[in-house]
Amino acid sequence: MGDSDAGGAFTARRRRATFAAGRGASLQPVNGRSTAAWQSSVTADVKKENGQGKLMFDQPLEKVGAKAKRERRKGSSDLSDRLSCHKTQESLLSSASGFSNYRGILNWCVVMLVLSNARLFLENLLRYGVLVDPIQVVSLFLKDPYSWPAACLVIVSNVFIVVALYTERQLSKGSVSERVGFVVHSINMAIMLTFPAAVVLLVPSMTPVGGAFVLGTYTILFLKLYSYKDVNFWCRELSTAKAKKLARSLSCPSPHHINHQVCYPGNLTIKDLYYFVFAPTLCYELNFPRSPKIHMSFLLRRLFEMLFLIQMLVGLTQQWMIPIIQSSMKPLEDMDLSRMTERLLRLAVPNHLLWLIFFYWFFHSSLNFTAELLRFGDRQFYKDWWNSESVTYFWQNWNIPVHKWCLRHFYKPLLRRGFSKLVSQSAVFFLSAFFHEYLVSVPLRMFRLWAFTGMMAQLPLAWFVGHFLRGNYGNAAVWISLIIGQPFAVLMYVHDYYVLHYRQEAD
Repeated sequence: MGDSDAGGAFTARRRRATFAAGRGASLQPVNGRSTAAWQSSVTADVKKENGQGKLMFDQPLEKVGAKAKRERRKGSSDLSDRLSCHKTQESLLSSASGFSNYRGILNWCVVMLVLSNARLFLENLLRYGVLVDPIQVVSLFLKDPYSWPAACLVIVSNVFIVVALYTERQLSKGSVSERVGFVVHSINMAIMLTFPAAVVLLVPSMTPVGGAFVLGTYTILFLKLYSYKDVNFWCRELSTAKAKKLARSLSCPSPHHINHQVCYPGNLTIKDLYYFVFAPTLCYELNFPRSPKIHMSFLLRRLFEMLFLIQMLVGLTQQWMIPIIQSSMKPLEDMDLSRMTERLLRLAVPNHLLWLIFFYWFFHSSLNFTAELLRFGDRQFYKDWWNSESVTYFWQNWNIPVHKWCLRHFYKPLLRRGFSKLVSQSAVFFLSAFFHEYLVSVPLRMFRLWAFTGMMAQLPLAWFVGHFLRGNYGNAAVWISLIIGQPFAVLMYVHDYYVLHYRQEAD
């Protein structure tokens, strides 16, 4: 019994020694490498998993279990996908799908538009040849190289600026009464509208383009001085303590600018008024928001856009629009409705393209260039008018400087005097219609009221679109009115101008 126990113990010890010896033999270095190097290599190979350097033995059991569950779930998902591949869903072009990413379709529309207009441009070149003539542009402003009536009128406009400033200084001192100051301002601004119009109508050397430029300059100056008069009058109505609150908080973007705020009547200086005259706004303030410095890269980009786009406007007008207008005179004389409609649609594309280029040139490039040069901080010259779903929204957002002026100095004063919103809105459209007709009929030296009628027609159009069209349909109606309405007015004015001048000369 004792011998058997001793033998069993001996056998067990021998087995453990044999196992240890075998394990030690299995860990012997091979190929002449050292034991430490070989063991580190084996350890790294054993611990790596899937070639990603992830330590298998260092992972807790919970992670291993979670990974196994994910694999089982993935396998069951793959199996269910093989069994079923359909589910309840809408087509992308259906409104119920909620899909809104149509960027590819928009790019396709742009490509088709470019290709179609390229074909029209090539057809125009083959039919008429190259019609672009830079020298002819000079003749649009000058008939006689020794007579510059437009430039002289622009210089004379400084007289009205000085009169407005002198009147406000006298009012601030109390030298004249408010009634006398109102009469002087009224006479000054009335002459501002009638005097250049009389010169344009009576001076033979004044060209239509030069006349339109002069009248546009005087109209802008008229609106600016009207705002200047109103704001200074509001300052006199307030006490000295309240006058300091008239400046907006944006006028002082940082604390160290507070000491530079201008208070009434310290704003009544030549420098202050001429800054406002050249600033890209129609609404006067005592303290405008100012940018900290001039960014030369931004300024040069806007300058390049201005020079490039003005050349494009002139070239497209000479090469594309003028031949279509000239070919439209015969159908208009014969009152051929089908041919007139065809000419109207042919003119719609280049006219609308030129209008879009002019919008970018004036409201983005030119006004931003002026604002950067003067460090004028408020650069919101337009909003997203292209998304307009109503005619009213378009007129409120495509020309922000004019909209601000109408709202501040015309619409709200009418409301404060007891007029209804409908009457006030109609009055704003009437004022806009007057200036549109003033800027077109006077330079052309004829009065046909096409621009006035077109602007007043916006009232019933705005009512119709607002009540019967919504969303994309309203936006389409706004675009159609812009694309078709403008060339219609252009054809009417050109036809009447041709009949009034060239046919009389031929007779």
